Amino acid sequence: MTHTTAPEPTPSPLSPFEVWERLQIGNARFVSGEVAHPNQNAERRSSLTEGQHPMAVIFGCSDSRLAAEIIFDVGLGDVFVVRTAGQVIDDAVLGSLEYSVDVLQVPLIVVLGHDSCGAVTAAMESAASATTPTGFVRSLVERITPSVLAAQRQGLTTVNETVEEHVKQTVSRITEHSRTIYEAVEENRTAVIGVTYRLAEGRADLVSTIGRV
Repeated sequence: MTHTTAPEPTPSPLSPFEVWERLQIGNARFVSGEVAHPNQNAERRSSLTEGQHPMAVIFGCSDSRLAAEIIFDVGLGDVFVVRTAGQVIDDAVLGSLEYSVDVLQVPLIVVLGHDSCGAVTAAMESAASATTPTGFVRSLVERITPSVLAAQRQGLTTVNETVEEHVKQTVSRITEHSRTIYEAVEENRTAVIGVTYRLAEGRADLVSTIGRV
């Protein structure tokens, strides 16, 4: 009896810059209300049954207003999405990001935060009152608190300013905690960028980069 092995993923032909450019174009369509809803038909669905070749991994907040495929106007198979409240990093997140880079060979990691973030607000309130929430929410707050303190050291006091700093800190922590991703960036196989989403405008703004973008 013979065994067949799954085909190797095909590296994306796009550079990190080209991927970000495509995401920006999709976001511009979303902002203007002229969305194209690409790659969302039956033909596209059928084409993905044997594998996936996403152009980016988007690690974002779980907030219901932050659906990555919608705000970047992409479709099935276009982006690999990882979400936690406050885009908090844990072992599962890092494992998912490493999988996207090493196995799926994705050239761009996007860290996606948003204004008025409830998780960041909770961390700010916890730091101000010197108290912590109960249950597993405490873990979320504790993981965001270093970003809150970093923002305070810079004189940043608003939630949205702190969100932006948290995005920047998260971009740095990904490469600091994952040797796999650090090496991929060093070898120019991928890049990591930080983006903040404006709820009212629907706009995604670049705020941080590591690697060639």
